[in-house]
Amino acid sequence: MFFFFIAAAVLAVLFVFDSPAIDYRFVALGGVLPLLEGVTGRPLVLHTLLGSVALMTLVMAATVGRRILRRRLLGVPIGTFVFLVAAGSWTRRDLFWWPVGGLDGIAERPLPEFDRAPVVLVLLELAGVGALVWLVRRFDLTRPAHLNELRRTGRLPRVD
Repeated sequence: MFFFFIAAAVLAVLFVFDSPAIDYRFVALGGVLPLLEGVTGRPLVLHTLLGSVALMTLVMAATVGRRILRRRLLGVPIGTFVFLVAAGSWTRRDLFWWPVGGLDGIAERPLPEFDRAPVVLVLLELAGVGALVWLVRRFDLTRPAHLNELRRTGRLPRVD
C-alpha cells in the first residue's frame, strides 16, 4: 500500500486544517515515510507515537527563526501522525506507546499496515487511487497552471 497512505495524509490534512499555507508535498512524504521500515519487515520507531513526536521536535528545533521552512517541513511529522492512524499502529498498544508501554512492542510482529487480508489491502489501495483521482478532479490538476503551482509550492490551488 502506497497510494492509500498518500491519499489518507493529504485528505486528512485538507479536511482538518484546510490551510492554504500547508505544503502537501511534505504531508504526502510524511504519509509514506514509515513505509521505509518495511525493508526490515518489522515496525520500528516511525510506527510509534514517539517517532512522530521526535520528528516534530526535530523540525521545530531545526527551524527556529525560519518560519517558512518550518511551515513546509511540519508537513512531514503531520503526515507520519496520519500514517499511525491509517496503518492501525494505534491498535497495537505496545507498539504505539513504545517505549512507555514497554520495550517489547517494537520490531516484534509484522508491519501493522500489511497485517490484513490481501483483499482488504487491495481494496484500500484502490480507495487511495480513487481518492487521488478525486483530488486531481476537485483541484483541476489536469490544468498545467494548477499542477505547476502544486509542484512549485506544494499548495493545492484554490478553485471555486
